[in-house]
Formats: sequence, structure tokens, C-alpha cells
Amino acid sequence: MCGISGEARFDATAPDADAVTRMAEAMRSRGPDGEGLWSDGWVTLGHRRLTVIDLSEAGGQPMVREDLGLALVFNGCVYNYPELREELRAAGHTFHSTSDTEVILVAYAQWGEDFVDHLVGMFAVGLVDRARRRLVLARDRLGIKPLYLAEKPGRLRFASTLPALLAAGDVDTRVDPVALHHYLSWHSIVPAPRTILRGIHKLPPATVRVVEADGRSRERVYWRPEYVRDPAHAGWDAHDWRAAVGDALRTAVRRRLVADVPVGVLLSGGLDSSMIVALLAEAGQEHLRTFSIGFDSRGGESGDEFHYSDLVARAYDTDHQRIQLADDDLVPAVRRTIEAMTEPMGSHDVVAFHLLSEQVARHVKVAQSGQGADEVFAGYGYHQPLTRVPRDGAADAFAGAFFDRDHAELNRVVGPAYVMDSDASRDLVAADLAAPGADTALDAVLRLDTHLMLPDDPVKRVDSMSMAWGLEVRTPFLDQDLVTLAAACPPEHKVAQGGKGVLKEVARQVLPAEVIDRPKGYFPVPALRNVDGPVRDLVTEALRAPAARDRALFRPEYVDALLTDPEQAQAAAGSNKLWQLGLLELWLQTHGVH
Repeated sequence: MCGISGEARFDATAPDADAVTRMAEAMRSRGPDGEGLWSDGWVTLGHRRLTVIDLSEAGGQPMVREDLGLALVFNGCVYNYPELREELRAAGHTFHSTSDTEVILVAYAQWGEDFVDHLVGMFAVGLVDRARRRLVLARDRLGIKPLYLAEKPGRLRFASTLPALLAAGDVDTRVDPVALHHYLSWHSIVPAPRTILRGIHKLPPATVRVVEADGRSRERVYWRPEYVRDPAHAGWDAHDWRAAVGDALRTAVRRRLVADVPVGVLLSGGLDSSMIVALLAEAGQEHLRTFSIGFDSRGGESGDEFHYSDLVARAYDTDHQRIQLADDDLVPAVRRTIEAMTEPMGSHDVVAFHLLSEQVARHVKVAQSGQGADEVFAGYGYHQPLTRVPRDGAADAFAGAFFDRDHAELNRVVGPAYVMDSDASRDLVAADLAAPGADTALDAVLRLDTHLMLPDDPVKRVDSMSMAWGLEVRTPFLDQDLVTLAAACPPEHKVAQGGKGVLKEVARQVLPAEVIDRPKGYFPVPALRNVDGPVRDLVTEALRAPAARDRALFRPEYVDALLTDPEQAQAAAGSNKLWQLGLLELWLQTHGVH
């Protein structure tokens, strides 16, 4: 896991090496173990290294193979790199390190732009093909590793974080009205390619972009499951699906043990992380390091799930650490969390992940986590009714369950400069849900959840918060083969037992029933969910700051109404409208966006 950066010039001037250095320095926390800079006339690459595989200098980056005419910066982990290395050796290639980085370089030399089809893992890649004078940018299938782009005539910059591009300078930092529409509609999610700022975009997941030295470029999407029934599975019953999903999940968990350092588990006490612990124990991992976090209770709402995480830790004899935090820890943590956010993220558990990652990074460099299971296996409450919705009714059903605001309300929220004539968020969702494939309404929504929403909510949240402390988090439920299998699985097996039915059947083979049949939990942070106490003061200060008045994102009367009556602030999926507004202003102010 690392931080990558670079600049390509198309106007016969040299790249700004100082700007690339500033970008890399802004990502020091992502790669505290080393740094590097390389230039080839029209492209400069920068890198910050977190040593996980091949801890020697031979695994350093930017990695250059003069004999192949290639240079590379890479963030992530290729789990099948040992198998690929043997395949490439058999094809006549040689290696000078034991790193997965070099395997990517040689894979490109062997397969060209199709190299991504051979990679199993999470990755963001910037590769220079010196002979063809091309820059190849690529992102993994589920968007687990980020890649941000800032383009101007004659120049392209890229980096692992948005603030790194801000550090380079010369960015259009005006708020994008369409992105603001998405942010306020979907619990602060802004899907690729947009970000909240007009001048910075994201390479979408499962995408390769090839940039020529004259500035021309092309993109292709190299993977996207169809979410239709596969004839190869005709005749499968619930037992067959349980067996297939169980085998795929076991493979996914084992794959994510590849490392030259110990691997821990973020154990929330929920079904998903508990399954990872159980399957790792089944695979022979002893005395796993596991970690849980909890906060003060508030108004009858528990601030932790230690009962369940303790139960799992005892069952599998893990080396378990509880991390208990008081409300007094929260406001300073909120400020530090916002500094670490690569984009504004309004989910209340972002702070929990930041604090958890800080503690976990003191003990391990790599951990597995349960993110993605709900999107892949229909674990959310709004998935259940979709089994009764006709295919062409998916957009109405999803909007009714998921949107925080409809278009009319949204235009009463934003300042006059950000009012939009069209319902940009509804239009994007409707187009995605109506796209070919996806046999049923639920199939279409799970496709949208997994490939559009997920990369810019739980996935981005975990990457930002863990990498702020130099911690690499791996997500087995987002294994490409498991996701492909789940996409083909008939919806009735997923929504069974109140959601994630087929996963629960796998879990019954390895987990105590009390963990499987418990009510669904989240990372509870009551003070943030309710925006009360010192958190409320923080939000009020941000929304009434001179910078907020000058920016005029929100109508003052709307902000005043939420501050006067917090009950109005509750939104879909447990989110809080006041926190959404305050968080956005806090993020913009923290990162010096004017």
C-alpha cells in the first residue's frame, strides 16, 4: 500500500518535479517507509512506500526496468503475484525482486494493456511505456484503491488522494453543482468520475486509461458482471449456492494473507468481520490479532458491540484488543479525521474507522475487514422489498428508500448559484438501473450499489482512514471472483433470512448462532449520529464561519431551521442532514478550499 503521484506534459515543457514532490509529501502517511522520484522528459512519477511485500530496496518505487522500457508507480496489492511470476518466468521473463510491483511491470510487457485482466487484487497504477511514449493509468475492479486526476490544457496530474493534488497547486477548486446534488442526495456519496471540486476527477473503477504523449487519451472498462443468471448454474439449489459461496469466500480470505508482515482483522462483532476471523482460523491461522472499538452510550443507544466481538475472540482464541473511547476524545478526533478525508464523507462511522486505524497501526501493517458484504449480498433493509418490485420500477423503489432529499427539497437547501434545473441524481440512478443486464429490480440495485455507490462510500472511507496511519486494509467480500459469483446468484438466496441469507448459511458452519442471528449492527457513534454536544458546536461554527457565508452553498434559512430543530435533520439510512452540511464545510475549510 502506498501513495502514488505524477505529472505528464503535452506541450513540450518539462513536468513540474517540485509539484510531484509536494503531492508525494502530502501522502507521507500512506507510505512512511520510503520515497522516490523518477522522470522521463514528459512524465515525472512520485511515490511514498509502505513496505508489505519484498521489504528490501529491490521493491522500491518508482520501479524502472530499462530492459523493458517501462517505469511504474503502484498502490495496492496483487494477491496472485506469486502465481503470475511463475507464469511469466515460464514465458521467458526474468525478475530482480520478489515484489508484486515488478510482476505488474512484467505483466504489461507480456500482455500490454490487457495486463489488468490477469491481476487479482486491489490496485491503482501509473505506468510509463517509454518506447510507445504512453502513460497507462488503471484502477482495480471494485475501486478499492483510489486514483484522482487534475487536467488542464497541456498537462495531466494524478495522485492517490485529492488533497495531494491540492498540494500541487493550480486546481479549479470551485464546488461542482452536480457533485453537490449527488452529495446531498446520497449520504455524501459522489460517484466517479466526479468529485466535489470541478477541477479534480476520479478514474472510475475497472477502467484503463491510455494517455499519449500528445495528450490524446482513451478509456475502456475491462470488467463488469452482468447480474443475470448463468446457465452453468442451472439446477443449483440452496445447498449448491452455499457451497460455492463458501468456497469462494475461503479463497478470498486466504488470498489476502499474502504479505511479508503479520495480518490482523478489524473485528466489529458483526457477521461479516466475524466470518473472516472464523475462516482464517479454519485455514490454520493461530492467535490472530483482532481489534474492536467502542464509544460512550447516549440516550439509551449503545456505543459499542463488544459483547459480540468478545464472543468471537473467545471462540477462536484471538489476541483481541478492545479500544474504548469517551466523548471527550471525539471532537479532536473529528478534526483529525476531516484532515485525513480524501473527500468529504458524511457517514458517522468514518471517525470510528480513523480512531480504530490509529490503534491497529501500532500493532500490524495489514488487516482484513468486512466491508462490501451488504452491497454484494443484499444486506440492507431496502433490499428486501425490491424482490416484489417489477424490473422497470427499480428507480422509484431505490429513490424512495435511499435518497436523503428529493430534487425539490434539494433546491430549497442549496444557495441560488447551485440550483439545478434537472434532477441530476435521479437521472444518473435511473440510467444505471435501466442499463442492459440485471434480470430483476434487485439485481439492478445490487449492481448500482456495488459498482457505483460502494467505491465512494465504505470503500473510500476505509482506504482514507486506514492509510492515514499507514495501515493496509484488505476486503475479502470484494474479491472479484466472489463478486462475480454473487452477481449470478438468484436474488432469493441473498434476501433470505432478512438479508445475506446465503452468507448466513455459510456462517452457520463456522460461527456461533448468536452472532449470525443478532440484529444488524453498525459502527455506533451516538454523538455524531445525533449531532449533539461539542459536535453540534463544531458544526455550528463551521456553517456560520465567514468562509461558509462567502461560499453560500446553503440557504441560511435552511441551516437555521436545522440548527433550531435537530429532529428535522434525520435522513435516510440513519444519516443526519445537519452533519452532512457541517461536514462539507468543515472539509472545505480544513483543506483550504476557497
